[in-house]
Amino acid sequence: TMSKTQYSICRCFFTHNIFLKEYNIHVKYREKDQFLQDYSQVLWTKGCSSPDLLIPKLEAEYLRRKQLHDESWNRQLLVAKEYKPIHPQIFTLQPLFLDPRFQEIVSLAEKPEQMVDGILKHMESHQERIYSLPVFTKEFCKLFLDELVNFEESPLPKDQPNTMNQYGIKLDEFGFDNFISSLRQTYLTPLTKLLFPDVGGESLDSHKAFIVTYKEGQDVDLDYHYDNAEVTLNVCLNEDFSDGDLYFGPMRNETSSQRLGYSHKLGRGVLHRGQQRHGALPISDGVRYNLIVWMRSSQVRNELCPMCDEKPCLVPVKNGYGDGFTTSTVDICSTV
Repeated sequence: TMSKTQYSICRCFFTHNIFLKEYNIHVKYREKDQFLQDYSQVLWTKGCSSPDLLIPKLEAEYLRRKQLHDESWNRQLLVAKEYKPIHPQIFTLQPLFLDPRFQEIVSLAEKPEQMVDGILKHMESHQERIYSLPVFTKEFCKLFLDELVNFEESPLPKDQPNTMNQYGIKLDEFGFDNFISSLRQTYLTPLTKLLFPDVGGESLDSHKAFIVTYKEGQDVDLDYHYDNAEVTLNVCLNEDFSDGDLYFGPMRNETSSQRLGYSHKLGRGVLHRGQQRHGALPISDGVRYNLIVWMRSSQVRNELCPMCDEKPCLVPVKNGYGDGFTTSTVDICSTV
């Protein structure tokens, strides 16, 4: 037998944080009466004259989320079997894909006794503990984008990358899971350990990674929200677009009207705490591709689910990282 960590999601994933884009509101949906009682009033003030007409849409989203992990795994198997990569070499992370300055910052971070100030002078520090630094080379971004567009244009099935973005690609379904694991373990953890020790930066043991695509006629912006993550990395993969800056506000349990803007640059990443509120302004031209990695610490989230603020009620998933919660290790028989 071998021990395998059993990953889970919190039950609130099915019912909480359902985003109604046309009214710019996140809602909880357990059943019809609860929903109408909780939200009719606020929806009327937002111009929704018959909230009960939203019920079929909410039911459908509840069902989609129930089936999501199994369907995602089936797509992953299908893509692994059917997809023909045009740049097979990029599916395994190699140092030459990484900006030399990024590698240098990581080496500094790995030095024993390194203090946070020792690496901060090598990256851009924005207020509110938002940091930006070069991550990928231009050459890698170009190959990666080629591959993404090739996959986007293939007839293989894809799912929306998260509950708010409609357009993009989940990277585990696309065969990039080992790539992202290496990036997280080898390169990002030494940085997050120094920069974000207070939010689980030294114990990041899983992730959810995806590409989001912003394009006229599809998603052009992203409403104000926080991530289901302890630490987020957001890397811009191209430069042929206009506008679409990020903006950051306070942590989700704080109030402040202050907003900080951040402009994307090719190959450059921004690292921030997942629970910090942020959004993306509309792009006005072109298409913008971003790689987003939500990094998670089971140690932190097993205590408190960041989405419902309660002790998580665990629903194990058969494959993958779920939402980064773990039940104690289970013994799995290696003989079938």
